[in-house]
Amino acid sequence: MINMLYAQSSAQAGQQGGFLGSLIMIAIIFVIFYLLLIVPAKKRQKKHQQMIDSIEVGDGVVTAGGIVGKVTAVYEDRVEIDSLGTKLEVVKNYISAVTKKR
Repeated sequence: MINMLYAQSSAQAGQQGGFLGSLIMIAIIFVIFYLLLIVPAKKRQKKHQQMIDSIEVGDGVVTAGGIVGKVTAVYEDRVEIDSLGTKLEVVKNYISAVTKKR
């Protein structure tokens, strides 16, 4: 009878250790996921926002749609660009690159 109780208690202890090990592995995977994906994405987003905030009249820009032009006016959430004599208003978030003073 004592052998049966000892066998049951050691089996339960092994199961608890397995759960703790699984929990630790999940935490490690989450940390790796955070460091490899989320942190670099936040850095790119912050850099893009700084680029958008620094747009001034006279800067050359390239939109996400591939339109290249020169900034003629800057508003709160959009910019007006001149591309080959055509004036366009573009939302600031859709500007993918800024070239200073073309």
